Amino acid sequence: MNDSESSLTFDNPPNRLTVLRMIAVPGVIYFLAQKTYHYDIAACVLFSLAAITDYFDGYLARAYKAVTIFGKLMDPLADKFLVVSSLIMLQQLGRISPYLVMILICREMGITSLRALAAGEGVIIAAGQGGKWKAALQMVAIPFLILHEDLFHLPSDTIGTVLMYISVALSVTSASTYAVDFFKGLKEKFRERKAAKR
Repeated sequence: MNDSESSLTFDNPPNRLTVLRMIAVPGVIYFLAQKTYHYDIAACVLFSLAAITDYFDGYLARAYKAVTIFGKLMDPLADKFLVVSSLIMLQQLGRISPYLVMILICREMGITSLRALAAGEGVIIAAGQGGKWKAALQMVAIPFLILHEDLFHLPSDTIGTVLMYISVALSVTSASTYAVDFFKGLKEKFRERKAAKR
């Protein structure tokens, strides 16, 4: 199988993990909706397991050269489905400020639109370190917010809130970096096209 054919493959280990992460989303929401301590623990465990798959599907895709079109599309979307759905539910439960949720959702929508526009112009905007740290902090913060109770004498709610505020700060700074990279890439692409016409 050549590279172009393998990129169209759906059934491989990384993609299976991506699908499992998407399947976990309604499970997390269902457990949170029960509003009991034991169901919160179940939601926390399921969310954490789903978050861990995000690392392994990327690792397997790179290690075994199993990068596919499906994976490129659905891997980041699966992360957003998991995080955004959990944040909305946590906001409904009063465990996170709605303003934080609005900022994070608007940021994700803006960056996704920016990347789509850039791709249409032939410009690739790579994920920066700020964006990666933002995503990692959210994956750690959300389980603490889900638990909502002290864990081993540690204030889970406070830890989750502090980590989430840090992730919001990184969201804003990394978004500005993406915007700068977008305009730089677009300017360079237009320069190349102009030079090609000469």
